[in-house]
Amino acid sequence: MSATATARRWVFAGALVLAVLAALRLVVPAGSVPGRMLASVLDVGYASSVLRLTVPIAFAALGGIFAERAGVINIGIEGFLIVSALTTVIVARRLPWAGVTGPAALWLAFLVGVLVSVAVAAVFAVLVVRYRSNQVIAGLAVWLIALGLAPFITLTLFDSSSPTIDTFGTWSVPLLSELPVVGPVLFDASPTVYMLLVATPLAWYALRYTRLGRRIRACGENPKALATGGVSVSRVRYAGVLISGVLAGVGGAGFTVGQVGTFVAVGQTSINGRGFLGIVAYLFGNYNPFAAVGGAMLFAGFDSLQLRLQQIGALDIPAELFGILPFVVVLVTITLVRRTRVPAALGEPYEGEE
Repeated sequence: MSATATARRWVFAGALVLAVLAALRLVVPAGSVPGRMLASVLDVGYASSVLRLTVPIAFAALGGIFAERAGVINIGIEGFLIVSALTTVIVARRLPWAGVTGPAALWLAFLVGVLVSVAVAAVFAVLVVRYRSNQVIAGLAVWLIALGLAPFITLTLFDSSSPTIDTFGTWSVPLLSELPVVGPVLFDASPTVYMLLVATPLAWYALRYTRLGRRIRACGENPKALATGGVSVSRVRYAGVLISGVLAGVGGAGFTVGQVGTFVAVGQTSINGRGFLGIVAYLFGNYNPFAAVGGAMLFAGFDSLQLRLQQIGALDIPAELFGILPFVVVLVTITLVRRTRVPAALGEPYEGEE
């Protein structure tokens, strides 16, 4: 089954589930616990929350697609998200001292966060492309170094694990934002949500129809054939990894200035495994950008759901049980997804160039 067919199947399944939930809400008493649970899902605020939580996971997934399509295993995506999120907070907190304030400071901090993610991706690319390091080990190193340095840097600079900054807020599109149901969700949203809505079709088009996209796909499938055609395999793999750094940087920086406005340097940091969820999302989507973003929305949906269920006191269930809900969904997804076709040359260093 193709990735497009899989995406259509899941869209149909999602629409069917929503239809059933809507029917149940009509017959279940609103004041009952089941009624309150249904109301927490069939709500415009819930849909908006899902889109916001989708942003870092989806951008991580899109970035992973470009790297792995080029033949490079990039499990360091989580590290890219961490460094970009932390850098954004640091720059946004320091810029007012230089006289830069307001939206300009936030956008500049966002840009610097993306650039730092690209710089880390460049180091990773040199290790795995130029020096042919083990890609899995190099990716783990990126993640572990970011995970270790982030709390140290945060506590050193701020004497606190949770510095706060302003966020972008929402951009309302005139007229369109007034449409029922869809308007408040899609057209009264954070700028990072709009970025995702634009980036997804662009990523699909770039991989499918542009020269660089065709070369990236060929590089992951048959790098020797690509080299025979006079194209540098190393340059294409560098491009794939750097693009993944850009997209992951947008996800990490966007999560900070587009939603949470802070960086929690405790445990798994505020990123909290969203990079790894992105990896599962593109495997779920079989390297199709649209399907991968759909998988990201699935995980974000359950993440937002568990937060809402915790607010229903009548359930009398420990919050920790709700907290594991998104990860249970991930385990089920990994179990069910058995037909992901990885690029033929994924993880194999190319020896034909010096």
